[in-house]
Amino acid sequence: MHRYILQRIITTIPVMGVVALIVFFLMRLSVGDPALIMAGDGATEAQLEEMRKQMGIDSPIPVQFLNWLGQMLSGNFGISLHSRVPVTEVIASRVGPSLSLSILTILFSVSVAIPIGLLAAWSHGSVLDRLVMSFSVLGFSTPVFVIAYALVFTFSVKAGWFPIQGYRPLANGIGPWFTSLVLPMLSLATVNIALVARITRSSILEVLGEEYIRTARSKGLRESRVFLRHALRNAAVPIVTIVGIGAAFLMSGVVVTESVFNIPGLGRLVLEAVLARDYPLIQALILLFSAIYIFINLVVDILYTVFDPRIRY
Repeated sequence: MHRYILQRIITTIPVMGVVALIVFFLMRLSVGDPALIMAGDGATEAQLEEMRKQMGIDSPIPVQFLNWLGQMLSGNFGISLHSRVPVTEVIASRVGPSLSLSILTILFSVSVAIPIGLLAAWSHGSVLDRLVMSFSVLGFSTPVFVIAYALVFTFSVKAGWFPIQGYRPLANGIGPWFTSLVLPMLSLATVNIALVARITRSSILEVLGEEYIRTARSKGLRESRVFLRHALRNAAVPIVTIVGIGAAFLMSGVVVTESVFNIPGLGRLVLEAVLARDYPLIQALILLFSAIYIFINLVVDILYTVFDPRIRY
């Protein structure tokens, strides 16, 4: 098992290298001159050349890539062209809201979706099963921003239970922090709950047809024990996979959700950086989201060894 985990960790290194290469060339081939943005529209040609020299974009492309890669590995992502402060400081100031929203969404999605999927599989063919499947289709096919605006209209404008927009840091208290994240969390969690519940139901139903389930039932085990101990564990691999995919999809969902709810997180920062053509910030954000995505896949691969004994050997 340790060898398998080590192999999976090693394989992430070339993947990140390819991502870094793609990000570097995408920024170099994009429209616009970073030196002109940094120096201003009134800069002379001599000032632009000096700015290109300071930014290191006057060298040949291979030299630029090696210099840029060395800076990335040392944690130096450059200076933001918009705010004129180090990129690491800009990102660090926005991590808290996105991290809080993502953790709450994942915990809520998993704690709700798996029991719903189990209940649907338990009562296969019943009214409850049909309701769960209808919710799964509706929740997965509805855009996140539509869910967000519907929740704002219902629970903020009409009921007045939650704030319409904004974010309260955890330092202001658990209550204000949680209430500011309830509607964004529900907006993101709806899609994840629908997807995970559907996969949980189908995986459990597939496992229930296996011979070892019939053997467990023939031994007189309670149906709840058969479901939780035998069926759920053997169906855990596809469930863990889809939970990991849902967690990775949060990175795209937070861009829309944070914009709708005016949350100063990484998702909104992506939109601001793209609109301002802040190349160093865009590069750092793409690398960060790619690293998170690869890390989630690595965690999912490692969890396979816990639920599937065949992978250990």
